[in-house]
Amino acid sequence: MPFNYSKKDKLKSKKVIEQLFSEGKAITAYPLRLIYLNTEHEDGSILKTGVSVSKRLHKTAVSRNKIKRLLREAYRLNKPLYFNNSSTSYAFMILYLSKDGTTFEGLNGKMKLLFEKFLNKTSKNEKNST
Repeated sequence: MPFNYSKKDKLKSKKVIEQLFSEGKAITAYPLRLIYLNTEHEDGSILKTGVSVSKRLHKTAVSRNKIKRLLREAYRLNKPLYFNNSSTSYAFMILYLSKDGTTFEGLNGKMKLLFEKFLNKTSKNEKNST
């Protein structure tokens, strides 16, 4: 899995996003929350991901956009490390929960922690279902 975040990797379907928030499961590594749902994608991609920052917590578009850029970059760099041999397809939504600003180093560390929690939780669920 290459270090890119192309158009086909972005979560854009309103139907899938609604399904994600209604049926999805969540994992939190403050200030990040990962909502995920095991789903099949029409284009055959393994992961589709969206990022979100609350308008209520970050009033200016400049601060929201900066945090979203940092989230996408941290996701892009960590995706091949954690999901390289994944065969199950998921839809992800990564939410930023803190009122404070952030740095890339802090976000990158939390993103790694979040993905480790996700892999631990999903691997346990796969072992229990077999």
